[in-house]
Amino acid sequence: MSWTAVVEKLRRGETVTMKPQGTSMTPRIQSGQLVTIIPATIDEVEVGDVVLSKVKGMYRLHLISGRRDGRVQISNNKGHVNGWTKIVHGKVVDV
Repeated sequence: MSWTAVVEKLRRGETVTMKPQGTSMTPRIQSGQLVTIIPATIDEVEVGDVVLSKVKGMYRLHLISGRRDGRVQISNNKGHVNGWTKIVHGKVVDV
């Protein structure tokens, strides 16, 4: 399922299960491991949550590593900071 399709489902209030690919969130989330994402806004998430967000034009299933001025800082599980965003589509609630 494409990230665009996932975002569309979340916007409709649907819970999404998917198997994201990539190693940036290991060992917290393994590549191809089933995750459950619920709709969430930036006001409903906090530091330490894994969220689906959009940073610098790219969708990321990454960790919130900071909050400031109505924005969240998005990082992978290895300490790399991807940037700041106001766009959060959903929150991972099960891995």
